Amino acid sequence: MNVFDLIISDKERVSLNDVYLNDDIRREFDQLIKEHTYVEELSRYGLPVNNKIMLQGNSGCGKTMTAKAIAQALGKNILILNLSNVICSRIGETSQNIKQVFDKAGRDNAVLFLDEFDQIGKARGRDDKDVGEMRRLVNTLIQLMDYYPEKALLLCATNHPEIIDTALLRRFQLRINFEMPTADILDAYYDKLLSRFPPELHTIERKYNISFAEAKDHTLTVVKSALIKELEYKNKYAEV
Repeated sequence: MNVFDLIISDKERVSLNDVYLNDDIRREFDQLIKEHTYVEELSRYGLPVNNKIMLQGNSGCGKTMTAKAIAQALGKNILILNLSNVICSRIGETSQNIKQVFDKAGRDNAVLFLDEFDQIGKARGRDDKDVGEMRRLVNTLIQLMDYYPEKALLLCATNHPEIIDTALLRRFQLRINFEMPTADILDAYYDKLLSRFPPELHTIERKYNISFAEAKDHTLTVVKSALIKELEYKNKYAEV
């Protein structure tokens, strides 16, 4: 397996203004971006920048989009790798694959986004042999994180931080929680989604207590249904 075939080098332009974050989280990311913008100046005072960040919380709440927005703000390329696609039965091969990705991100001073980071924890088995192999994989990842270049940025995402090896968790300078959006935030998100459609579609039923991804799927499905009905109606009477 060529691990570079699994990397998504995303060119989508996303601003932090496109991501719906609460004020506290936005301030943390603003600080992170400023640190990396002035990394040279801070280094003169012996001040390290935070470059290993854990994004944790519910699926569909903006972790991937946030990673893209940070890369965009810093003018860096982003490499996206889903760890569930890399873990294989031969742990040594998995370690080598991950090392290659870290090496490339470090050389390029890129943003490396590892999705489903909990796969490192989930992959642990019950028999001693499997546990031993997974420990070696975790040790490899710890070493890679410890020597990750300061000018590069590592962002990891998980829905299940509680099952990740504690030694790995300690390597992250920031752990930021992504929670389900409030009704007010979802309303703002619905308004933006619907703004490009005719006004009569802006009053569709809105669902709450769901993620942004679920809200988007719901909105687009309802809008498509309404538009198709309108087209069918026009076609029906055009034939008369």
